[in-house]
Amino acid sequence: MAQAELGDQGTAGAPAKRRAAALTVLVVGMLMDLLDTSIVNVALPEIQADLDASSSALQWTVAGYALPFAIGMITGGRLGDLFGRKRIFIIGLALFVLTSLLTAVAQTGGQLVGFRVAQGVAAALMVPQVIATIQVMYAPHERARPLTVAASMYAISAMTGPFLGALLTESDIAGMGWRMIFLVNIPVGIVVLIAAVYLLPDSKSETATRLDLTGMILAAVALLLLLYPLAVGHEEGWPLWTFICMALSLPALAIFVMHQRGQATSPLLPIQLFRHRSFTGGLTILVLGFATVYGFFLAFTVYLQTYEGYSIMRAGVALIWWGLVAPIFGGLALNVLGPRFGRRVVQVGLLVMILALFSMMLVMNEYGPDAGSGILALPMVLGGIGGGLSLVLVVDYAISDVPVTEAGSASGVLNAVQQVGAAIGVSAVGALFFDLVPEEMSPTFQQEASDAFGLTMILPICMVAVALVASFLLPRRVSHPEAPPTTVEEPVTAG
Repeated sequence: MAQAELGDQGTAGAPAKRRAAALTVLVVGMLMDLLDTSIVNVALPEIQADLDASSSALQWTVAGYALPFAIGMITGGRLGDLFGRKRIFIIGLALFVLTSLLTAVAQTGGQLVGFRVAQGVAAALMVPQVIATIQVMYAPHERARPLTVAASMYAISAMTGPFLGALLTESDIAGMGWRMIFLVNIPVGIVVLIAAVYLLPDSKSETATRLDLTGMILAAVALLLLLYPLAVGHEEGWPLWTFICMALSLPALAIFVMHQRGQATSPLLPIQLFRHRSFTGGLTILVLGFATVYGFFLAFTVYLQTYEGYSIMRAGVALIWWGLVAPIFGGLALNVLGPRFGRRVVQVGLLVMILALFSMMLVMNEYGPDAGSGILALPMVLGGIGGGLSLVLVVDYAISDVPVTEAGSASGVLNAVQQVGAAIGVSAVGALFFDLVPEEMSPTFQQEASDAFGLTMILPICMVAVALVASFLLPRRVSHPEAPPTTVEEPVTAG
């Protein structure tokens, strides 16, 4: 194909209005995927009651989506490079619509988990194409705004997910209840699918190499050996095999690392990235930070509705404070505080997250079942402040020491490990919470549940404390080496 320099009008002279329409298609598809990570949390107790699902099924309703999403993201990006980003985006979106329908009609907890896993695979095909297509549609000096729009989908999904999930579930449209949180994807997805066929540019890379399917399988095995026993251990009574599997996850991870070292081209996880202190520190913070947030939200949602008698809408309102505050302080961290105070902003954010979780422990110990929405709002606001200051800014610092030639790989890995962290947090914190809460009604049922929730918070507090230690691997100030001029190898067509 002929080489095309990215000009002011975009690749192959695409009009600005057409690029804006294509960008809208991409970010709406991305938002659908990201919302399905958070929208389900508030409906978990109703799902459990309706399907008579186990506690492990609840954990895997969340982790079963996040895990294949994480493992498949890099491979999904490579599929777009090889076979065309438009084609893979459309395939992923079509699968996402189909699996949303299947998830909505699930009749058992096992079916629900299976379809959620399939949804995660579909998301892994779609999301990597968004950034890659933006890079093709826009010249380097034009990319800041569309990339900011795409990045804002993470904040929007975190902010709106719990409330939207509560609204759709409690509205009980046509008696569908919680199923509406998945059914709503179908009409939206069909519209986006049709628009994608006509509006998205078509591109692929002529330099893309083979897929590292072996690496993907090894990573999946290592994570499943760790996470599956955590999810089912409580219900099974923690038999010996659960501990054996968790122990085997370490050598499985070592085999994965050795395999990656031997990959001269297209490794799933470029091992050379760990030579950079900033990347190692940033990856650790993101894994533990997202594990904390998602693990906390799972336990908090189930606790409020199952043991405190909160309605779905009331729980959604209680959860929304974190998501409302986090984007505001994330913007402050990126644009104002980070450039002035450096990595101390990340460290202060992690300290505030610890304070938020500790405050939640104190609230539960002091008020127990009498804790109202107003009392719970303060820890949630603190959590949003801490998460916004730390988890938004840390990505910028994590790749600051990484050479420009490796920045794309580093960004892809950091995006993927956020979902890995979510799966780990849901499994680990969920396992501890379900192991501590009472299973039978008693006169002290609510107080016992309150005490159990408070004890559960010790684990995410420890996770953030380790992340705080890792923050000292970040540079004191972020530096952005100048990128070389960018060209693409292929023109983008209208169809």
